[in-house]
Amino acid sequence: MNPPRPKAQGAAIRADQRLFLTDEQLRSGVELLFFAYRDFTGDPDRILAERGYGRAHHRAIHFIRHRPGLTVAGLIDLLGVTKQSLNRVLRQLIADGLVEQAVGEADRRQRILHLTQSGRELEASLSETQRERLRRAYLEAGPEAVAGFREVLHRMMDEGARRLVGGASRS
Repeated sequence: MNPPRPKAQGAAIRADQRLFLTDEQLRSGVELLFFAYRDFTGDPDRILAERGYGRAHHRAIHFIRHRPGLTVAGLIDLLGVTKQSLNRVLRQLIADGLVEQAVGEADRRQRILHLTQSGRELEASLSETQRERLRRAYLEAGPEAVAGFREVLHRMMDEGARRLVGGASRS
C-alpha cells in the first residue's frame, strides 16, 4: 500500500499530467469538440433551415447584432471570408428585411450594418438556445472549469482572431 501523498504534491502531479497529454487523449478532445459543436449549432441550424439560411447567415447576424456600427469591411475581416461570399449572404438578409445598410457618416464609402427588428428577433431566438446550453454546462461544470475552458478556447485561436475578440474572450 502506498503512503498518501501530501495534497500539494498531488496537485503538482495533476498539473504535470496535463502537460503531457497522449495522442489518444488529444484525439478524444478533438472528438469532444466535434460533438459539442454539432450540438451547439444544431438548434440554431434547424431554425435557420426553416428560412433557407445556413451558418454563414447565423455568423453574420450574430456579429452585426453584437458589434454596433460594424461595417461590411469589418465583418469581412471578422469572419475571415471573401467579399463575394459575404455579399451573397448579406444580399439575402437585406432582401428578407433582417439587415439594413447605412452609408457611413465620416466615410461615405463605408456601409454600416444594423439588424432590423425582425433581424434582432431572429438573432435572439438563435442565440437563446446556445446561451441556455452554455448556461447549463457552465453551471454543472463550475467556475474553475469555466475559466479553464475559456482559457483553452482563447489559446486555440490564431493570433489574428485573438486580436479581433480582444478581452471579450477572457471575461
